Amino acid sequence: MNPLKRRSGALTGLHGDKNWIKRAPARAMLRAVDFKQEEDFDKAIVALAAPYTNGTPCNEHIQEMGNILKKELELVGAMPIIFGTPVVSDGISMGTEAMKYSLVSREVIADSIETMIEGYLTDGAITIGGCDKSIPGAVMPLLRTNVPSVFVYGGTIRTGKYRDKELQIVSIFEAVGSYGAGKIDANEVHEIECHSCPGAGSCGGMYTANTMAAVMEAAGLSLPGSASHTSMTEDNKKLSQDKKDDCAEAAKALMNLLKQNIKPRDIFTRKAIENAVTVMMALGGSTNGILHILAMANEADVDWTLNDFQRISAKTPMIGDFKPFGKYVMSDLDDIGGIPVVMKELFDAGLLHGDCITVTGKTVAENLEGKGFLHSSKVGLGRNDKKERNDNPVIYPVSQPYSPPGHHISVLYGNLAPEGCVIKLSGKELKLHRGPARVFEDEETCLEAILKKNIQPQDVIVVRNEGPKGGPGMREMLAPSSALMGAGLGGSVALITDGRFSGGTHGIMLAHIAPEAQQGGPIAVVKEADMISIDLEKMELNVDISADELAARLKQWKPRPEKYTKGVLAKYAKLVSNASKGAITG
Repeated sequence: MNPLKRRSGALTGLHGDKNWIKRAPARAMLRAVDFKQEEDFDKAIVALAAPYTNGTPCNEHIQEMGNILKKELELVGAMPIIFGTPVVSDGISMGTEAMKYSLVSREVIADSIETMIEGYLTDGAITIGGCDKSIPGAVMPLLRTNVPSVFVYGGTIRTGKYRDKELQIVSIFEAVGSYGAGKIDANEVHEIECHSCPGAGSCGGMYTANTMAAVMEAAGLSLPGSASHTSMTEDNKKLSQDKKDDCAEAAKALMNLLKQNIKPRDIFTRKAIENAVTVMMALGGSTNGILHILAMANEADVDWTLNDFQRISAKTPMIGDFKPFGKYVMSDLDDIGGIPVVMKELFDAGLLHGDCITVTGKTVAENLEGKGFLHSSKVGLGRNDKKERNDNPVIYPVSQPYSPPGHHISVLYGNLAPEGCVIKLSGKELKLHRGPARVFEDEETCLEAILKKNIQPQDVIVVRNEGPKGGPGMREMLAPSSALMGAGLGGSVALITDGRFSGGTHGIMLAHIAPEAQQGGPIAVVKEADMISIDLEKMELNVDISADELAARLKQWKPRPEKYTKGVLAKYAKLVSNASKGAITG
């Protein structure tokens, strides 16, 4: 008997075992597919999740990666069962009703993969992720089922180019705002549209997909160096050799994990989460990482709260200079050595745990031995040694960071956010913003007001009823936030919401306000022109009214009728928690 066949023997039967004859009908069906040789039934069965769709560049190449992984798993002696999942593109659905299915798709993907792992009693799993929700969606079921597993990232897109400027997806969102402000014409918008996404791969800045890829590598759930690899060759015509190699190495790594019986929960410990959050803060990652790490911690039965994010933020300097707030994209980080370079810098500064086990079967410290900055011919991409830095590095030294600790994602409370909210500073110096509330009941009416130039400096835009239950689905506010940036209002107008923001969002933006409006949170009773204060010294978000006035308003409040009574969104609205718990459904 193959010692790696710990679970699937109950499905296929085991040679010489009493259930061999009983399981003949199952084998009869498997013989019609890839189980052609008698010895195939003695091999470990591996679930291979390849969430392919031609509906988004983030996952357009995942089918090819899945096919490569299938062959590589067969070469190392496993029997892969390959399958897909739904994928919703944030960038395409943004600003429409379709966006309500984006965060929901995380749960659908996770449940789909769990169903295949348990429905086939697989001994292990490899999952691939591209578009951002498909990354936590691909890892949550690994932690849930706890079979030996490896996550493989589909890879980052290459930058587009127009008039000697490098473009990425946020370029076109901000171009819409610039057009609305009269800064560019329709022809230029069209050119930016046509050049922003030159091929397959996930959005190139430190947006949610690349943030989560970095998180998975830092947590030890994916292979060292794989998070920063581009998906395609430089001409965007073929899958990159790096991604092909990632597939081959992942298959080998899984077999090693099966032999050693190392499981995801052995890897994704509290210390590993601290490593992941440290890297996320250091790189200037997406606020969506908060939601997804909370959800992953829940799957792993690790006690992790919003306060833990603030604890890590308070001691972690931001050392990455990445879009949307900075200059560089993920492929630039790859040029100087990728996530291992970042981790080595943080590890040497005493900010990472070195004793965490990873999918290599080695510890973080062992994986980082001999790692360091790679020489790059590209000016300003790295440092020459530990004591000098170039004028424009991708990664700054911890001793001379891009910004000091506590200057990226912070957690605020206050009478508008009793259970918390998050702000993404990305190195900005902001102590206090106080202004009149401009209240909108959804994203669309907010965007219309911005494009019609009805928003003034110092305003505090309030977008509510966009939370996990109220949306439902907690849409991202990239369209209005980008419109503010494009109109030149990003530094003078704040936007607060019970929804969430894209990884491409920057400016004075607060999200994940909990409780949300649909739950009767205080954001539900904010009135037009109420003065709202964002106080970064007190770490509070407050509406400047008395406690008695707030209580009186809340007493009069009534929830809006449920918009959806059937289907996925109706089920989600009934089950989902608030954002402070990760918007989880179980």
